[in-house]
Amino acid sequence: MQIHPLITDSKTLSDFCARIAKSPYIAVDTEFMRENSYWPELCLVQVADPKEAAAIDPKAPGLDMTPLLDLLVNNEDVLKVFHAGGQDIEIVHNLTGKTPHPMFDTQIAAMALGLGEQIGYGNLVDAWMGVVLDKGARFTDWARRPLDKRQIDYAIGDVTYLIQIFPKMLEELRKTGRGDWLDQEMERISDPSHYENDPQQAWQRVRIASKKADVLGRLKALAAWREIEAQDKNLPRGRIVKDETLADIASHPPRTQEDLGKVRGLSATWRTNDIGARLMNALARHQPLGKDEMPERDPKRPGLGKDGALVADLLKLLLKIRSRDINVAARLIARTDDIDALAAGVREGLSILEGWRYEQFGRDAVDLVEGRMAFAVKNGRLKMTRTE
Repeated sequence: MQIHPLITDSKTLSDFCARIAKSPYIAVDTEFMRENSYWPELCLVQVADPKEAAAIDPKAPGLDMTPLLDLLVNNEDVLKVFHAGGQDIEIVHNLTGKTPHPMFDTQIAAMALGLGEQIGYGNLVDAWMGVVLDKGARFTDWARRPLDKRQIDYAIGDVTYLIQIFPKMLEELRKTGRGDWLDQEMERISDPSHYENDPQQAWQRVRIASKKADVLGRLKALAAWREIEAQDKNLPRGRIVKDETLADIASHPPRTQEDLGKVRGLSATWRTNDIGARLMNALARHQPLGKDEMPERDPKRPGLGKDGALVADLLKLLLKIRSRDINVAARLIARTDDIDALAAGVREGLSILEGWRYEQFGRDAVDLVEGRMAFAVKNGRLKMTRTE
């Protein structure tokens, strides 16, 4: 494989993208910094096809990233391969409003091949290539320039091995007949709606005990205000106000800006400064949450009584057994909310009652909760057995 020098000019990038666009698949990875910012700062992009690989410096003066971004989000003929690509996809979405498509995530594929639920890239390379990666550059400040050869080589290694591992994984998935199992998961993580940051929906990420419309209305207004402040200042949300402080203010709103000085988690200066005034303005404009927005118990997710909770525990034990038997990560087969719903009597609208999940787990799960299956220990091994 040809490894190119760091790409820092538009002509070289355009030519590179034109060549790899002829490949059926490419491997993609990014290096970024986000510890001190709201928006992740893209610092490096690594791309490879089976013949060549390069790192691209998006911070290079005058570099036009359009050919690369077009390849990622507008070219449906090239499969984009990531490993644990959620944050990489988020960055592309921030830049384009779109997500890479079609795509393949090797961490998710590893779940279907019995390699655990969240295998790291280093362990993946070790498992498939027998190579132990040098992790010495893991804590690089990728925003600092210049980058030295060791840093660039480390970064490119994230795609040069990935491009070799992908076809091996694909062949194994075909042998086991599990390739179709991943389609739903790949479409889910490439759904653009997962990466949108709508300030009006930000309140749903904040945990709060109250379900009162007025309290939740204040939380919605405060969370939207904080989201806009964080975006405008390019600071992490928690640097503006922490979640628990936001929930406390929504539950026990201050009457005046002067009272902000008494709120745990806020600086005393908020009593008189501009950001404190903007917080109070957000509170003043709030409206009680409308009925259509009020969180309700999903009708297909009824609550579990004591017996239902025990049934759910049995289903989770069955899931462990089936995961072991077919050598697939339990998380790929079933999620906790579906198991709880099944234990509570739901029989429609659950992913475990459809497709391969039903064949591998759902059918037995229904039989268990309806009394047609039971647990048994045979030769020291826990198994399922049919009841009379």
